[in-house]
Amino acid sequence: MLQHNIVMIYRGFKRYRGTFFINLIGLSTGLASALFIYLWVDDETHVDKFHEKDCQLFQVMKNVPTSSGIITIENTPTRLAEALAKEMPEVEYSASVTNSEKGSISFNDKGITADGQFVSKDYFKTFSYSFIQGDKETALSNKYNIVISENLAAKLFNTTDDVIGKMVAWNNESLNGDFVVSGVFKQLAWNASIKADILFSYELFLEKNPKLEDWRNSDPGTYLILREEVDVDQFNHKIAGFIKSKNENTNGTLFLQRYSEKYLHNKYENGKPAGGRVSYVTLFSLVAFFILINACINFMNLSTAKAMRRFKEVGVRKIMGAKRRALVFQFLLESMLMTALSSIVAIVLVRLLLPWFNEITAKNISLAFEMRLIIGALGITIFTGIISGSYPSLYLSNFNPVMVLKGKLHSFLGEFWTRKGLVLFQSILSIILIICTWVVYKQIDLVQTENLGYSRDNIVYFEKGTSGDIKNNNAFITDLELFLQNLKSIPGVLNATNFRHSITNRQGGTTDVVWDSKDTGNSIDFTDFAGGYDLIETLGIQMKEGRTFSRNFTSDKLTVIFNEKAIEAMGLTSPVGKVIKIWGEDREIIGVTKNFHFQSFYEEIKPLFFDLSINKRVSKIMVKIKAGTERETLQRIQDIYATHNPGQTFEYSFIDTDYQSLYESENRVAILSKYFTAIAIIISCLGLFGLATFTAEKRRKEIGVRKVLGSSVLSIVYLLSSEFFSTVLISILIAFPISYVITKKWLDSFAYRIELEWWYFIGTGILVLLLTWLTVGIHATKAALANPTKSLKDE
Repeated sequence: MLQHNIVMIYRGFKRYRGTFFINLIGLSTGLASALFIYLWVDDETHVDKFHEKDCQLFQVMKNVPTSSGIITIENTPTRLAEALAKEMPEVEYSASVTNSEKGSISFNDKGITADGQFVSKDYFKTFSYSFIQGDKETALSNKYNIVISENLAAKLFNTTDDVIGKMVAWNNESLNGDFVVSGVFKQLAWNASIKADILFSYELFLEKNPKLEDWRNSDPGTYLILREEVDVDQFNHKIAGFIKSKNENTNGTLFLQRYSEKYLHNKYENGKPAGGRVSYVTLFSLVAFFILINACINFMNLSTAKAMRRFKEVGVRKIMGAKRRALVFQFLLESMLMTALSSIVAIVLVRLLLPWFNEITAKNISLAFEMRLIIGALGITIFTGIISGSYPSLYLSNFNPVMVLKGKLHSFLGEFWTRKGLVLFQSILSIILIICTWVVYKQIDLVQTENLGYSRDNIVYFEKGTSGDIKNNNAFITDLELFLQNLKSIPGVLNATNFRHSITNRQGGTTDVVWDSKDTGNSIDFTDFAGGYDLIETLGIQMKEGRTFSRNFTSDKLTVIFNEKAIEAMGLTSPVGKVIKIWGEDREIIGVTKNFHFQSFYEEIKPLFFDLSINKRVSKIMVKIKAGTERETLQRIQDIYATHNPGQTFEYSFIDTDYQSLYESENRVAILSKYFTAIAIIISCLGLFGLATFTAEKRRKEIGVRKVLGSSVLSIVYLLSSEFFSTVLISILIAFPISYVITKKWLDSFAYRIELEWWYFIGTGILVLLLTWLTVGIHATKAALANPTKSLKDE
């Protein structure tokens, strides 16, 4: 019986080649898209889940009330991890982690730029690291020991063997000196959200930054391993006021977030979880589902459309004794075989296009046939096969054999409305996807072109490095000034300065700011920017009042510059000249800058201040380059860098590139949305193409009669197209409000966003109508121009 059914299916495929290839293209394209999305979603949902105690690993977050609402930050006081482990029996292990910024690590005459982190003593008990060399229990027991990755060891020493005990030099803006390699760890999994090449002792960080030990300051991330029996909700309640118990002037409350969930659930609004990257996982899961449904609808439509050709086949089989159950099985088997064949084509497509997909998504996904992938692929295939074949099998097997063989059964009203409903659904989906993709692109265009309040074009920065063994601050300042002067002498350099913190995504800050009219209950979290002379000028930040830091005023090291938002939050009027306290030191306000965006457009502009930094042993250098001279100017900068830092690699970044990276996820989502929307539209058009072909063939004799009776080509085209156009018009009316709700909700996640213009919707409607006309109208025109004598001949 099975062999007989397969033979019948083969003959059906062979007989209806056009339908077969349309179904094959539609299903294989839909399945390939779904498989791509499955691989991406699977990778996203497994980020950071490789840690041995994943279920017990949490990050401490902090809610800080401000005048504009509650903000949630991950920066915590420097001694929080140690205090929680000591005072809370629920905590098994704790770790503090803070980034050290990029720096240069060198061995002999070889220098490499690398990322570093300071980690506390129980870091390797909190996170799962495998050591190639060294003992992770004691690796950082000495504060001048470091642990490096196997990749860095291979680059720096050309081997990962026998590197323990080797001495290397490290230089960056806040730390420089000689360190001993005490361990080499195996490279973390691809799906680790945070990676570093070098791990330093956290005690060294505290030694270099004593001011941060004040409980009002925040810098590191705090991570905990809770004991298995701990109730997280109860523990959250217990630690909520922990910081305030250490310092009454703090106003933040603590809570825990599971570490492996932070990657996807990284957004908070007014202190409450509000999604994050998980929204993109949900979005693309829905897109995959709808693309599959779209492909299934094509199969259903074409299968029911050609049903009239199979009436007699079904009638004869029923007369010969075939049960409805057997007929349902045959048509479901036909659907499953078509889906299985399409799956093979889809897997081939995925394997061929996977390198391109990885490049777009910045991932390292492989098509390894592990059990999870096999189950996922089989699930998608079976789901598609059953959905595709369900309606056609039930529809075709329900015919009355007597009426069929008498030729009195032609079509059902239900068949007409079913096909119309399925086309309506496809059109609604296509319209929603087009509008959403359009809005995403317009929002991304806004964040890329909006005036940020500072200039990010043609500004390059790099680590200063070191120029020999500098013994004191005065010698450093002389060296730094000489370096900056040499840079400014380059013809293509417009300005140069030194700075410390990230300009595009500054995190952390302090509440240790006191002014005369300060309300004791008003705790403001200030972001601080440490930089040298000319920082504000180099970035092109506009002053609202007062002046910037100047070498003409020797007292400027005891001054401060705020932004408008900070002055507004403090409630100060005529702020220039007033004296406040920062970190316990008197500072005179000498200027107020206009607000500028130093974080992403998801965030409101926050209070900040500029701190003149001219006493750091190492600093980042920022250079503004004249447009059109980038290549030759960068070469001259490299030459001067080599003069000051012999043997060290010159590595630089553009601030504009850093800014773009803030929206890396959105950019990739926009690109993926564009491709998957195009695929959904193509699949919909394939469905319309097949139905238009069938409709024209089905009404061939009617068209011939109308032409003989004098109907024009235009009237016949209108007759054949009107059914499709009316369906699309209805879908437009349904899709517009749905699209509005979806796009508005997404835009609301941005503090600064575009307006939803009416022409996004009208333009999409016109585009869909044009696509329908092109897809259906061509076949309708071809049918209308056919010779009526041929269509009126008896077959």
